[in-house]
Amino acid sequence: MPFDFDPAAHGLTLDETQTAALKAALGGEVQKFLDGEVSGLKSKNTELIGSNKAIKTELDKLKGQFDGLDIEAVKGLLAKAGQDEETKLIAEGKLDEVISRRTERLRTDLDKQVKAANERADKAEAFAAKYSDKVLADSIRAAAIKAGALPEAAEDIILRARGTFKLSEDGEPIATDRAGEVVYGKDGKTPLSPLEWAESLRETATHLWPRAQGAGQTGDNGGKATKKWGEYSEQERAALARDNPEAFKRLQATQGT
Repeated sequence: MPFDFDPAAHGLTLDETQTAALKAALGGEVQKFLDGEVSGLKSKNTELIGSNKAIKTELDKLKGQFDGLDIEAVKGLLAKAGQDEETKLIAEGKLDEVISRRTERLRTDLDKQVKAANERADKAEAFAAKYSDKVLADSIRAAAIKAGALPEAAEDIILRARGTFKLSEDGEPIATDRAGEVVYGKDGKTPLSPLEWAESLRETATHLWPRAQGAGQTGDNGGKATKKWGEYSEQERAALARDNPEAFKRLQATQGT
């Protein structure tokens, strides 16, 4: 912008020649100064415009990074993290205490897991023991019935068997002694079976069997029964009639005596 100076406006009374000379003297320097100031302002303005554009670009980038996020929720999490006790301890340089607390939490969690695992194992063992006991009892009951024991004697025989038999890993009943060694049958080669064991009770627990199983139990004694009709129960007489008809006939002869 060209420099224009009016002497009269500043209280100076100059003729045209003097005015022209003064303007010539001042014009060059003043114009140079003004041009410099204007140029500086233009440069500053350009710089500010560039900075504004850069700031806007950065803001757009940040906005893109947080697009879809709940800013208020993020602020809440940051606030909570700032108040977290462990965060405070770390900020205070108390790392040993932080490690100690975390170790204690891990130990507590591990103890809970071990306890839960032990409880599951105990339940599994209890179930297996109950199942094994039932399988063993059924095996002994079947052997006792096959051996001819009284049906009502089955539970007694099962109780006796528990001190001798246990289930093998294959689920088979196996007889063992107090030392845990396998007990063998009469042949000395085959493990004692529930059936062979049950039959051996005829000699040691005769009350578990029908009392009238043959002449040996009624007694022959020269063809005469040693026990009389009235000394037998109806069940025993029926068993004798079924298993030993000749002995039953001799027993019938004792009626009324």
